[in-house]
Amino acid sequence: MKNLYQHSIDLKKICIDNTDKDSFSQKLMNLPYRGYEVEELPDNRKIVITKPGGKNVYRTTQKEDFIVFIYNPCNDSLWQISHYQILDDIKNKVRENKEEAKKFLSLMERVYNGEEPADFINDIRALHFVSGESPEVLIKAYKWIWGQEDINYPTGKGRRMSWESYQEIIKKL
Repeated sequence: MKNLYQHSIDLKKICIDNTDKDSFSQKLMNLPYRGYEVEELPDNRKIVITKPGGKNVYRTTQKEDFIVFIYNPCNDSLWQISHYQILDDIKNKVRENKEEAKKFLSLMERVYNGEEPADFINDIRALHFVSGESPEVLIKAYKWIWGQEDINYPTGKGRRMSWESYQEIIKKL
């Protein structure tokens, strides 16, 4: 059975002549990533997604999967931000300032429930922490990470899997 997918694709034509394996593989590795800019950040970084992401769930390739990165155009770095990095960052924010952390988690919950961060961006930007990433970066990244989880785990447990850790933190505050 073929893995046949019905989906539009944005193509960029390239031409790379075959050559010895080292040269050919180097040329392939030098190809730029393809992705979508989905969010702008105040420090000129961007939230970007690349599709497909190559995720396998229950031994099935997820054809609609994508990867979430924080892209810094100043040095062309792509940071594939993870749940664990965000969770650690938020735990540090809780230790730093419980009251601000409560507000932050309440705003995260609004995004978790489907609200657009731009609709309450001033509330997000009003939060102040010394530690870690800005709340805006984490909230905007999670908007897309949760979308990714909902695609990969469509039975309803998608975004809920990562949110459970934050519910535990909220209960303890």
